Amino acid sequence: MRRIATFIFAFLFFIACKEEYIPRNIERVSIKEFKMDRTSIRAIQVIDHKSVFYAGSNGDVGFTTDNGIIWNALHIRYQDSIVPHFRSLAFNGKDYFAFSIENPGLLYKISDGKFTLQYKEEHPKVFYDALTFFDDHLHGIAVGDPTENCASILLTSNSGKTWRKLPCKNLPKIAKDEAFFAASNTNIKTIGSTVWIASGGSKARILKSTDFGQNWTVTQTPIIQGNGPQGIYSIDFANENKGIIIGGNYAKPLENSANKAITSDGGKTWQLVADKQQPNYKSCVQYVPNTDGKEVFAVGKTGVSFSNNGGKTWKDVYKDSYYAIQFVDKNTAWLSGHQKIGKLKLD
Repeated sequence: MRRIATFIFAFLFFIACKEEYIPRNIERVSIKEFKMDRTSIRAIQVIDHKSVFYAGSNGDVGFTTDNGIIWNALHIRYQDSIVPHFRSLAFNGKDYFAFSIENPGLLYKISDGKFTLQYKEEHPKVFYDALTFFDDHLHGIAVGDPTENCASILLTSNSGKTWRKLPCKNLPKIAKDEAFFAASNTNIKTIGSTVWIASGGSKARILKSTDFGQNWTVTQTPIIQGNGPQGIYSIDFANENKGIIIGGNYAKPLENSANKAITSDGGKTWQLVADKQQPNYKSCVQYVPNTDGKEVFAVGKTGVSFSNNGGKTWKDVYKDSYYAIQFVDKNTAWLSGHQKIGKLKLD
């Protein structure tokens, strides 16, 4: 009994002594810009402080491993006549995968400077929006707009060697004019075997699976919704419970009503934050790693914004537009935009 009491006391003492993270007060940031001619880049995969991989328009995929001194690029063409427009990119720990948006949907594996077509889908309504792998690097998932009465969901369980499309009978029914946004490859988030997918248009909802995409639930959100460009554009989770969504109206980017919400229960319920306050429309939101879910960055064509209280209040810290941001660590991030890639460094 004494041993148990000693253990409990030691555990409680450890919890009490654990230092709470004190978030930084960031007023502005500096971003080093790299010009990327001919291509608009909405999807990046961070490798390390000196290295980032990108996929963009005009069939362009590429990377740097020396902090932007040299950029290596491939220019992918399908049957010499079709130029794929890439807005999603994923990494399985070994190979990269890039998915084009429109008919035909083309999913390529990029490895050792070569590309191979892994999946093709032809349909007038094909439009794939985001792609990612789960933590185990074996399971992967892609999401696209509906071609029937459900979301287009592709799954792999062998690191991307083969992909299969889930039948609608295994998925929630999608609402009329509900779809997904290919804005930054971040309308999808995975942790462990769990995946969250955010929608927009007539509805702004969260599709969630806890078993690598086999079974699904759907949750309503208070994000602005009802017509085409309204809804959720990006989602992120700091852990299994703490998450954030952001978006708005792409056609009216200065509006800031009902475009940000947070959850503390894994996405079962969502609460609006900073309603009718900055930031306005954003295409990507990301928690800063190792900040206990307190520091958050959001980027879009209206600039870069920062929160140090989990998204409750924000500051505009950079005026130039970017589509996506992804962190290396709490002090370093890569960004992508129209004909550019940026590198953000915090002190």
